[in-house]
Amino acid sequence: MKPRRSVLIAVVVSCLVSPAPPAAASGGHGAIEWLDCPDEMVSTVPAGERHRYDCATYPVPIDYARPAAGSVEVALLRRAAEDPAHRIGSLFVNPGGPGGRGTLLPVELSAVLPAEILRRFDVVGFDPRGVGRSGAIRCFATDEEAEAVYGGVVLVPVTRPEIASTLRANRALTEACAARGGPLLPHVSTLNVARDLDRLRAAVGDRRLTYLGFSYGTLVGATYANLFPHRVRAIIGDGNVDPELRTTDGLEYLRQRAAGMEAVLDAFLRRCAEVGERCDFSEGDPAAKLAEIRARLRQGPLTVPGLGQLDLGAFTDGVSSTLYIPQEYAELATLLQAVYETVHTSTTTLGGAASTPYTGDESEFAVTCADEPYPRNPAVFPAVAPLWERQAPTFGRGHAFAGVSCATWPVRQPERYDGPWDRRTATPLLLFGNYHDPATNYTFNQRMAAELGAARLVPVDAFGHTSLGRPNRPRSDCAQAIAARYLVDLALPPAGTVCQADTQPF
Repeated sequence: MKPRRSVLIAVVVSCLVSPAPPAAASGGHGAIEWLDCPDEMVSTVPAGERHRYDCATYPVPIDYARPAAGSVEVALLRRAAEDPAHRIGSLFVNPGGPGGRGTLLPVELSAVLPAEILRRFDVVGFDPRGVGRSGAIRCFATDEEAEAVYGGVVLVPVTRPEIASTLRANRALTEACAARGGPLLPHVSTLNVARDLDRLRAAVGDRRLTYLGFSYGTLVGATYANLFPHRVRAIIGDGNVDPELRTTDGLEYLRQRAAGMEAVLDAFLRRCAEVGERCDFSEGDPAAKLAEIRARLRQGPLTVPGLGQLDLGAFTDGVSSTLYIPQEYAELATLLQAVYETVHTSTTTLGGAASTPYTGDESEFAVTCADEPYPRNPAVFPAVAPLWERQAPTFGRGHAFAGVSCATWPVRQPERYDGPWDRRTATPLLLFGNYHDPATNYTFNQRMAAELGAARLVPVDAFGHTSLGRPNRPRSDCAQAIAARYLVDLALPPAGTVCQADTQPF
């Protein structure tokens, strides 16, 4: 149950820019020049496979309305099709986020994608603008500067001092970001990622786009399909967002996301009780035991043997991240039992150096604040927290503060695409949605399918986030086979098809 650094903040861009080349300025599409990848990008690839991989950067305008103002270099990595004579084209892939680095995704997917896809497609990953090697968004020069701000953020603030500290830290961060911002700041939304993707499609020589997006990557796919419907060959979304809600009401999107995550946690606890001794947290009433843990951690941190000091924020973040990965549900149950036993036995009391260059980034929050409209008054977020906590006891309060940074976001009118979402494509989009997905609940998947002009949703009876076999994520051979047939032959499964996960928790 390792806590992630999920900070509730907003950010701005600090990236190097260069004058746009004539091709980008005129709207033309030059070819991509592929070169050998840096060793660190292919270090996990077996030596005998490295010849399939190459890398590149490609310039796209920072501001599509003013392309001569400058460009940002988008980083790409390609895994070449294994059967060049029967190659269909390029399959662009996006890992989600926002803020997820896509350049390494072809390496990851080479172990899990169906053989026919790897045989017939170049698999191309890219870091979206402002992410990773594509001008990473960084608000700080050193780790020490970042920690001075992040240290004031409480992931699940309960007391008045915790709430005040979190609001101050978020405002301090947005002010620091505004001071370090560059020309990319107003132009990091999904709208521009989709525009970049169209440039990349043309640059690899494909007449129409073939694309696979996970999680937030489904919003990229939906945006592309509605901006460029005539340029769509095939688009798959795995773990889909609700595009209309996400781009029109960020606060309500967060509330429903928290409720969906709580429903998955409840289902996990029920499954734990059903399997009995195979789940270490099953003795007694798992839901009541979890409520005891929450109540204790609301009072202050707890020292847990083997885990160290645990506070409410780290606990909540650890549970939510583990719900993504059903293979780790048994371990989660063991850790929950250890925390529960500590609650009942603990006597814990409540209660000029050299600088390091900053290598973190804040791209997730930059894109979020560009895409999702939030109230501009920071006081709104603590005001809704008690109600959300009643509706979703584990995740509601933390989610209530997840958009607070956007209240002081430096760009008041960022570029964003918020519909329409119903433009028809020649080939319907293929969507997969798990019944028990903690990040993109099944209702979001149903809405994506209903809002798009043409789409087929395949439910997957699975826990966890996404189903097409990302490393350490649930996998469905049924979904894999359907995806392969769709990408290769543009064939959709029959309406009403439901897939099963290859394995179930416990």
